[in-house]
Amino acid sequence: MISRDCIVIGAGFSGLQCARRLHDAGLRVTVLEARDRIGGRTHVTELAGRTVDIGGQWIGAAHSELSNLAHQAGANVLPQFADGAKLLHLDSGDRDRLKRYRGIIPNANPLALLELQRAIQKLSRAQRSLTLDAPWEADQASAWDHQTLESWMRRHLRTRSGREIFDIAIRSVMTAEPGMLSFLGFLFYCASNQNFEVLTSVTGGAQAATVDGGMVQLAEWLAQPLVAAGELALQSPACAVKRAGNDWIVAAATGAEFRAPRVVCALPPALQDRIAFEPALPANRVQLANRMPMGSVIKTVVAYDTPFWRGAGLSGEAVSHSLAFNTVFDASPPTGEFGALVGFIDGAPARRWSAAAPDQRRAAVLGSLVRYFGDAARHPIGYVEHDWITDPWSRGCYVGLLTPGVLTELGPALRSPCDGIHWAGTETATEFCGYIEGALRAGQRAANEVIGDSGERSTT
Repeated sequence: MISRDCIVIGAGFSGLQCARRLHDAGLRVTVLEARDRIGGRTHVTELAGRTVDIGGQWIGAAHSELSNLAHQAGANVLPQFADGAKLLHLDSGDRDRLKRYRGIIPNANPLALLELQRAIQKLSRAQRSLTLDAPWEADQASAWDHQTLESWMRRHLRTRSGREIFDIAIRSVMTAEPGMLSFLGFLFYCASNQNFEVLTSVTGGAQAATVDGGMVQLAEWLAQPLVAAGELALQSPACAVKRAGNDWIVAAATGAEFRAPRVVCALPPALQDRIAFEPALPANRVQLANRMPMGSVIKTVVAYDTPFWRGAGLSGEAVSHSLAFNTVFDASPPTGEFGALVGFIDGAPARRWSAAAPDQRRAAVLGSLVRYFGDAARHPIGYVEHDWITDPWSRGCYVGLLTPGVLTELGPALRSPCDGIHWAGTETATEFCGYIEGALRAGQRAANEVIGDSGERSTT
């Protein structure tokens, strides 16, 4: 039995941030990670001789904690390439259309544009009534929480084009259909990340920059002193947390056991059922985990000899309502040795394509890129993908979804400690929920809770 001041479960960015803060404060900590790597929902692989992200990768313009971490780690931060026109692919009866546009709202018929502008304004006005630490206390919280974003959309968007464009945006941000989402939950997500426009923007938005060589460098920097002190255990999934007097005993699947007065669970709520808690967690916390499924996404990066789309005046950014590869960005390395496009199959299409054979999925992705960028997209020099739905230690991405009724019925259980068990992870963040920035801030908050509790214990 190994005694510690705190056990942190999960070595994603939130768990690592929490553990690093505790370590730096002089507390004895152990981090248990189920995977054979750190970084959680960030992940890298090799493509055409370079390291690329096939998990979380963007630094938003307002992501101050993540930007500071990148600076401390000595990482090379690159602006997301956005020069040129974007592409919008829509269905229209028996034919489809491919349109170029610039700005946030794609080029559509005037009525659809007017509807979209008004809808975005309504979202902005509604989100201003929320407080980030308790959105369930808003005057209209119950009414908003018990309706779906789909039902709201159908009332405010009447044109087919308007609905398709809005649906594209929701799936690209939430990796889920509007019908799965609480309207209040979506308003909170917008407010947590400033607003809807920021969520869907590159320049000045949530997709402002990337890390050359992959986001994993930042996780490795956070983990350095933990590794050096022997405080990080990989391939060690926590399987049980049991009360023992004033402490908790955390058992790993390896057979190792750890004893500590504080435990931090830095996992998405959807993974909470992987751990047997004794005594059982409060009912609201159990129900919360059952009612926050993960989004659905498959991420792919495709390499080409050159970024040929730039020669056609295109930024590489493309979206579609019906093509398999429904959200795409330029991911070409700054050194120029090849071109690359990164994109996603998200929402319901991701669940369908997850069941397909890899070569079928590859054909669908390349077929989408050919429709966007022409025949030159048919011949890549490299191709990598990661199906986050089938990843056993994520069960999906990007974030746990706030389904109807969750916030008003169970919201306080997101962050409320349970007798020495604390909660981290981006889902628990009040600011920048769903992003690495939110994960870092949630890890910080959990560490502060543990340090505060430890101080109280030492004086009693």
